[in-house]
Amino acid sequence: MTLIVAYQVFMRYVVNASPSWTEGTAILLMSWFIFLGAAVGVRENFHMGFDVLIYVLPKGAKGVLRTISDLAVFAFAAGMVYYGGTLAVRGWGVTIPVLHIPQTMTYLPIVISGFMMCLYSLERMLLRLAGEPVDEPPAELVTEA
Repeated sequence: MTLIVAYQVFMRYVVNASPSWTEGTAILLMSWFIFLGAAVGVRENFHMGFDVLIYVLPKGAKGVLRTISDLAVFAFAAGMVYYGGTLAVRGWGVTIPVLHIPQTMTYLPIVISGFMMCLYSLERMLLRLAGEPVDEPPAELVTEA
């Protein structure tokens, strides 16, 4: 994507002949990167959160609160799959003029990342139910004082 944008800038300001496909391609790639990155954030538990309450609760209540959080993520991601899928189906017959690809390609990352988020939040809930230490930070992130 960086090469595409650099090519666009070079062609626009140096050659004075900007290609028409570069902007649409860069935006499409950015969309894919953002949504797939959000799914990775759910998997790795890297998203921001308000965890002050977690530190003062007993261990059992922490698990319940984290499960409620995972259920909320699951519900939101399921909405992404459903509504993103609706957009993707509706966009199949529409072509992006400059790129000559279906409009569906702009909505597909919503569906794919939503599905991945559903899987990852479900995985975390099932591991927690099985007693696995899913909520503990990895050992390499824990530093000694």
